[in-house]
Amino acid sequence: MDNLAKTQSPEELYKAWKALEEEKPGIRIREAAIALNSSEAQLLATTLNEETVRLNSNWEDLLKRLPELGRVMSLTRNDACILEHKGAFEKVSVFGRGDHKIGTVIGPIETRVFLKSWYVAFAVKQMKRDRQLTSIQVFDHEGNAVTKIYLQDKSNYEAYEQIVVDFKAENQSKAQEVSSYEPIEFDANPNAEVLLEAWANLKDTHDFFPLLRKHNVHRYHALELAEGKFTQQISTESIQPLLEEAAKQKLPIMIFAGNRGNLQIHQDKVRTIRLLERGHTGAERWLNVLDPDFNMHLRADLVDSAWVVEKPTTDGSVISIEVFDANKEMIAQFFGIRKPGIPQTKEWKALVNNLSDSFAKVVS
Repeated sequence: MDNLAKTQSPEELYKAWKALEEEKPGIRIREAAIALNSSEAQLLATTLNEETVRLNSNWEDLLKRLPELGRVMSLTRNDACILEHKGAFEKVSVFGRGDHKIGTVIGPIETRVFLKSWYVAFAVKQMKRDRQLTSIQVFDHEGNAVTKIYLQDKSNYEAYEQIVVDFKAENQSKAQEVSSYEPIEFDANPNAEVLLEAWANLKDTHDFFPLLRKHNVHRYHALELAEGKFTQQISTESIQPLLEEAAKQKLPIMIFAGNRGNLQIHQDKVRTIRLLERGHTGAERWLNVLDPDFNMHLRADLVDSAWVVEKPTTDGSVISIEVFDANKEMIAQFFGIRKPGIPQTKEWKALVNNLSDSFAKVVS
């Protein structure tokens, strides 16, 4: 990974970070890392001491210890969307072997964990304004945050301290190595007829990603190829009215957002929807869900396209709305809530239908 951090010592990087914080009070570590051509993990490593501890890479064991923390706040994000849930890691399971090992968390906090992309983690205590934030933070090979778990007032702090003792890594160097992921080469000219036939024969929504992998097609390209049959592009301004109408109807929905190492899932009603602008010119437009135990923060200005997507299943068609950034990478997905063996609700399909008359040929 070519970046300035490789040419700087940890001490120099730390000084540059602190100078930037003085210049721009309140700047977040993610924004500082971008400004310094570094990564969050590299910046955080420069603070290693008794308050910041690098943890070892026994990821499966660490994941299974998280329920001991009790009620926490779990945060997962990508460049344009943040999901935050307050609750406990109740039921944790790990499946698969080697690079295919996947963790599942079921309960108030629900995630799908791709352990292959867990690279380094830190236990962190930091002062923010007048209070101390205590967390476990996990990063991928490029030093980008995979997930952050913040303790709350009723969390088990003794369990946290024991986890730090049990998982403290031998290496506590303030230098943090990172490396770039190799870009994935997709088929630029897949056989659309064969792809769409396989799409039509889907039995479960979980079969969609394996379908894309089998045909080596980028997700966005697949949506383009299926337009008019299984997909329909819609206005990027549709997400706010979608959430507002779901809140008005008290309609439970599902929201998926994540990154290469963690996918966080919301399954419940949403209540308080707010659009807020940040920056001197209001260039950052944040669409927020601000509920007691769940927050979503979506950079509406970074949503470049939005699609209605239909996936056939044995329980009938499942309809989602998927939003993408300018690089054609998925930001988030929205579904009407459903369980295996139960069809998606008519209310959800009607809600999507009512956003635009053009959805009539997609949702039936």
